[in-house]
Amino acid sequence: MQTIPSGPSARSRPPVLCLLLSALLAQPPAAAQSPQPTTPGPATYNLIPSNDRHHAPDFLLTDLDGQPLTLSQYRGRVILLDFWAVDCGGCKIEIPWYVAFDKTYRAHGLQLIGIDMYGESPGLVRPFMVKAGMRYPVAIGNDALGAQYHVESMPLTLLIDREGRIALSHAGIVDRNKFEGALQQLLR
Repeated sequence: MQTIPSGPSARSRPPVLCLLLSALLAQPPAAAQSPQPTTPGPATYNLIPSNDRHHAPDFLLTDLDGQPLTLSQYRGRVILLDFWAVDCGGCKIEIPWYVAFDKTYRAHGLQLIGIDMYGESPGLVRPFMVKAGMRYPVAIGNDALGAQYHVESMPLTLLIDREGRIALSHAGIVDRNKFEGALQQLLR
């Protein structure tokens, strides 16, 4: 966020802010402007257009069952990649939704992958997984993976198309219905 300077040096500058405000106030109110047609948008998040999508970085981790876990092993499926943590409040809200998506859409080509990014121990993550009903691969992430995917806050959820390209990236708690709509679009 940009700050507006204050103090003696700011007073000696031209009143740019006043000129800007004057220009804005000189425009007619929105109601007086010509009406723009409005059409309701789809009840989904906007997916990145297919031609603008970038390949999701592959990774090699070991899941909590001791099996190798790569993104590329699920090429051809739509992937919901969830960066989460046991101690993340928003994650605790979303995970039951993702478990439901897994049950509903797995047979239609959906693959969930959970990556715990707090570096929590498997002894803490496993009981959480069992209680939440998570029946998809989960691994403990690392700083390098976080940097590849720009994980700066959690939850961070990505939808990756069947060609391995990022179709949607959402930081924070998703809107369940809109997110499911985007998921359904990719599964078509």
